[in-house]
Amino acid sequence: MNYANPAVFRAMAQEMLAIANLGVEILRLDAVAFIWKREGTNCENQPEAHQIIQAFRGLARIAAPALLFKSEAIVHPDDVLSYIIPQECQISYNPLLMALLWESLATSEVKLLDHSLHYRFRLPQRTSWVNYLRSHDDIGWTFDDNDARWEWIDPNGHRTFLNQFYMGRFPGSFARGVPFQENPDTGDARIAGTLASLAGLEEAMQLADEEQMDLAVRRILMLYSIILSIGGIPLIYLGDEVGMVNDYSYTADPHKAEDSRWVHRPQMDWEWRVKVEQDPTSPHGQIFVGLVHRIALRKRQEALFDGETEFVETGNQHLLGYVRTGGGQRIFCVASFSSQRQEMDEHLLRGYGSGYHFTDLITGQTVRAEQALRLEPYQCVWLEAANAPR
Repeated sequence: MNYANPAVFRAMAQEMLAIANLGVEILRLDAVAFIWKREGTNCENQPEAHQIIQAFRGLARIAAPALLFKSEAIVHPDDVLSYIIPQECQISYNPLLMALLWESLATSEVKLLDHSLHYRFRLPQRTSWVNYLRSHDDIGWTFDDNDARWEWIDPNGHRTFLNQFYMGRFPGSFARGVPFQENPDTGDARIAGTLASLAGLEEAMQLADEEQMDLAVRRILMLYSIILSIGGIPLIYLGDEVGMVNDYSYTADPHKAEDSRWVHRPQMDWEWRVKVEQDPTSPHGQIFVGLVHRIALRKRQEALFDGETEFVETGNQHLLGYVRTGGGQRIFCVASFSSQRQEMDEHLLRGYGSGYHFTDLITGQTVRAEQALRLEPYQCVWLEAANAPR
């Protein structure tokens, strides 16, 4: 659309207010970085894009003050941040967190994730991230090249590795993703696939390998534990809450066959979904029960649903650590991206957790700082000091 024409802006403003009158509380601004077109440029992040969003926001503040804007900007991480201010978009998808959670799962290391979050997670007051693991779209590796180089990672080679890993083409990969818009000459691509298929459940079920099924479920619940606790609004894509795997039937539909993203856009089988909820012993049921449990826990922890986040060094390349504080509560979260048991030094546990005895809110187990913190494969703990004021 040509926003240089005032009639276009007026028409879109009219549509915006009509939607607000229906009771809609949040508007998703699609491809917000590309709103303004200028010949001779890539039409990305033009100054007028910000002016247009601010103008829409000004109108909304007058006519529909409860209406919020959600930014959808899959661009460089610094440019994503530029749209997240109270005068423009109050909430935004967090594509960097999504991409780097998958990156850490492929490498079993958190160095790029930890480095990026230290510098790129904090937002202005009265704004929030929308944290997600999958969406209706594809996965692109949108990390900053200089962040990668800081950690001695070749950004281009690393993106090639990640594509190969999540397409299942890399030796030892558990993933069963599908390439989207793959360029065979350059190796460039993006990844489609459901959460469960990318995390290894599809492969494990095909092999009838119970040990690999268990690891896949652990990966999925660890990832959910992070987006539910790291700070922001968690988003769960339809079907991922019960571990739906890829649906390849889209290839038989000529209207969908050329777009591999339909592999994770299946028609929901509601009868099957009800059976999943009634069978907590199956991998799908374990995912559902574990997710419901974590959501219920989050609702009761003010530090998780309305707190501040501080990222900390765990001293272990496989462990991501952060402290959540709010409402007089302090929770130390540690997540393992390794398929092997891992440990964190007891002195770090005592210092970050501010105590000697802790309760893991997820399992209810007691953890003591007289010895190293031990995590099982792909385990995430939410640690609160015993007898902490509430």
